[in-house]
Amino acid sequence: MQRMLGFKGSSGMGMRYKLTLATGLLECLFFAGVVFGWASLVFVLKTDGYYRNLCINSTDASGQLGTDCSLQDENFSLVFTVASFMNNFLTLPNGFIYDHFGTMATRFLAIFLYTTGTLIVSLSSNAFSFLLFPALSFIAVGGILFLMTNMQVGNLFDSHRSTIITVYNGAFDSSSVVFLIIKVLYERGVSLRSSFLFLSACNLIHLLRTLFLMPKSHIPYPIPDDYRYGMSCAKSHSYNVEQYEAERDPSSDRGRGVDDEPLRTDTLQLTDNSKKDSFKSCVLSWFFLWHLTWLSVMQLRHYFFIGTLNPMLNRLANQDPDTVSQYTNAFAFTQFCGVLCAPWNGLLMDRHKGKPLDPGVSEWEADLRSSILSLLLTSLQCLLFSICASIPFLPLQYVTFILQVLNRSFLYGGNAAFISIVFPARHFGKLYGLVMSLSAVLSLLQYPCFALNKVLGGDPFYVNIILTVLTLLAFIHPVYVFLHCRELAKQRENSQTILEASMQETSMY
Repeated sequence: MQRMLGFKGSSGMGMRYKLTLATGLLECLFFAGVVFGWASLVFVLKTDGYYRNLCINSTDASGQLGTDCSLQDENFSLVFTVASFMNNFLTLPNGFIYDHFGTMATRFLAIFLYTTGTLIVSLSSNAFSFLLFPALSFIAVGGILFLMTNMQVGNLFDSHRSTIITVYNGAFDSSSVVFLIIKVLYERGVSLRSSFLFLSACNLIHLLRTLFLMPKSHIPYPIPDDYRYGMSCAKSHSYNVEQYEAERDPSSDRGRGVDDEPLRTDTLQLTDNSKKDSFKSCVLSWFFLWHLTWLSVMQLRHYFFIGTLNPMLNRLANQDPDTVSQYTNAFAFTQFCGVLCAPWNGLLMDRHKGKPLDPGVSEWEADLRSSILSLLLTSLQCLLFSICASIPFLPLQYVTFILQVLNRSFLYGGNAAFISIVFPARHFGKLYGLVMSLSAVLSLLQYPCFALNKVLGGDPFYVNIILTVLTLLAFIHPVYVFLHCRELAKQRENSQTILEASMQETSMY
C-alpha cells in the first residue's frame, strides 16, 4: 500500500503522512482561499448596510426615481482589489520567511494574520465599513500562507507529487464556498459576526496541526528513509533543504543540477556550475518570464470577473435581487467544484510517472515535457471563459461559471507544480512568492479596468474584449516549453550521432 501511494518509511510514519495529507486538504478547502468567495459576502454586506451612505437618489433615462449605488459597488470592488493584491504581492516576503525560517514560523504568522482578519470582520459594522480593507487583506495573506506551507506535503508522495500540489490548489479555490455558506446561514438568521467568530475559533485547529502534523523546517525531496517530523515522543529529524540538496549525490538529481543543466539553453550562459542553480539565474530565465506572463494575464482576467460579478449580474438581471441571489449562489457552488477539477491537471502532469524513461531522457526533462499539455489546456480554457464572460446573455453565465472554476483550478495548481518541476526546491518559496508578487503588481491593472468600465456606463463589454485579446499572450508559454523540449531532444540526437561516429572510427583502428 505504501508503495502504491509512493512514500517510504514505517507504517507509523505512513499513517502520519496520510493524516498530514488529509488535514492539509481540509485546511485548504475550508480556510485558505475564502476571500475569493467575495461575491457571496458582498450580498450579505449590502444587506447589513455596509457603504450604504454612498448610495444616492437618481433618476433613470425614463425619468423614474431610483437609487444609484455605483459608488458602493466601486468600494466593494476596491476592497477585493486590495485584498487580492495583498494576497499575491506579500507572497514574496512571505516566501523568504518560509525558505529561511521554516514551516512552523511561517504558519504561526499565518495563524496570527487569519485570526486578526476574522476578528476585525466580526467586530465591524456599517458605521466602520473601512475595516473591511485590512480585514480581508489579513485573511487573504494568512490563507495563501496556509497553502504555501501545505504544498510541500506533495514531497511525501513521490509518484503523485504534482497531483497533490494541484489538488491543494483546487481546494484553495473551492474554499470560496465558505462565504456562500455564510450567506445561506445569514439568510436563516445567523449573524455575520457569529460566523466570523467561529472562523476565528477554528484557528486552534491550525495551531494543533502546525505543532503535530507539520515540520519545523521543510519536507525534503526526495524523502530520506529516516525522515521524521512533528512533535512526538520519538526523535525527529530536521532537514535544511538547501543543505540537504547540496549534500546529495549529483548523480541522483532529477536533472535540475549541474549534470543535466535545465537552465543552460534557457538563461545566461553561465560557466560557474554553482551559479547555474542560483536564485538570480532562475529569475533571469525565459522559463520564469513566460511563466509570469502566463499567470499574470489569466489572473487579471479572473480578478476583473470576480470584482465586477455583482454589478454585472445586477445589470443583466435588471436589478432583480432574487435573480442576482440565484446566480450568485450558482457561482459560489461552482467554486466548490474546483477541488474536483484540480486533480485532472495533476494527473496530466504525472501521467508519465512509473513508466520507463526513453534512453538519455532525464526525469526533469520528462516532467517538463508532461507540463506542456497542462499549460496549453489552461490557456485554452481561459480564452473560452473570457469569450463567454464577454457575451451579455444572462443564462450563458452558467457556462461562464463552469469554465471559470475549471480554469482557475488548473491555473494555480499548474503554477505551483511548474515551479516545483523546473526550479530547485530550495528556491521554491522565493520563486513562488516572486511570481505571485509580480503578477499581483500586474493585477492592479484591474482598477483602471474598473475605472474604464465606469466611464463606459457600467457596461463591461469593451473591457472584456480587451482582456480576451490579452489572454492570447498566455499561449506563448506552452509554445516556448515545447520548443525547449524539442531543442533538448535534438541536442541528445546530435550527441548520440557524434558518439556513434566516434565509436566507428575507433573500431576501424
